[in-house]
Amino acid sequence: MQLLVYILLYPLLYFISILPFKLFYLFSDCICFFVYRIIGYRKKMVRQNIAMTLPHLSEKERLDIEKKFYSHMCDMFLEMIKTMSISKEEIKKRFKIINLDVYKELEKKEKSIVLLCSHYASYEWVISMNYYITYTGYGIYKKIANKYFDKLVRDIRSKFKAELITTKDTIKIIEENQRKGILGIYGFASDQSPKSYIKSHWYRFMGIETPIHVGAELLAKRLDMNVVFLKTKKVKRGHYEATLEIMTEDARAIPNYEISEAFIRKVEEQIYEAPQYYLWTHNRWKHKKNQA
Repeated sequence: MQLLVYILLYPLLYFISILPFKLFYLFSDCICFFVYRIIGYRKKMVRQNIAMTLPHLSEKERLDIEKKFYSHMCDMFLEMIKTMSISKEEIKKRFKIINLDVYKELEKKEKSIVLLCSHYASYEWVISMNYYITYTGYGIYKKIANKYFDKLVRDIRSKFKAELITTKDTIKIIEENQRKGILGIYGFASDQSPKSYIKSHWYRFMGIETPIHVGAELLAKRLDMNVVFLKTKKVKRGHYEATLEIMTEDARAIPNYEISEAFIRKVEEQIYEAPQYYLWTHNRWKHKKNQA
């Protein structure tokens, strides 16, 4: 059954990926109308999250964010499909890292790097960073149930010189690389809700006390890795700019949880600047204690 689904869907996905950008985004508008107006995909969750985290805004302002979010979300997921056929030149033009010198200076330290990012703007095209670096780039991801689509995703990433690590294998592979002296940069999108929340570290995210991920910080401390934050901005439709911010070059010297908390504050800054580009469909605040 998995193979049948793959065989049926692959031609459609590839066709979408080769559409000229004008038609590509026109198609995205059509998908958005269907997803938002007809299906109402996770509309209740999106509306709840926006109202809960941005209570200072009027109902009209929140509705405007909601509409713009769905348009962006459809663009973003179709852009994931676009990576199947997009050229190196095109993606470098559409996803720019404007201060790569910061990263290159870190490589000279000859320590592996934890890259913290969020589900904001385009987290998919971050893989184009691999065109500019000498370290091996690793993306942490949740394995896809359909093994054929999982292989497709891996094949696409390999085109960008990126390697994927499943969440299950993350610690094992990073520790193994460290023992072998393999220098890498490991991307963690650590802004969503931890799987296990009872023993998690709690912190205020968008005014709500909720569990946050600390795994990337603990790995950086244990394995003596530098930590950077990737801030991505949507410049216009289909175009993004990212900046790299060094969080620490000595993770072991930072008190526990301060790196993770600083990361959450940086994610908040992004959201407040342009909330329509955050991934509001996720049940991020399903565990909470109180609200400001």
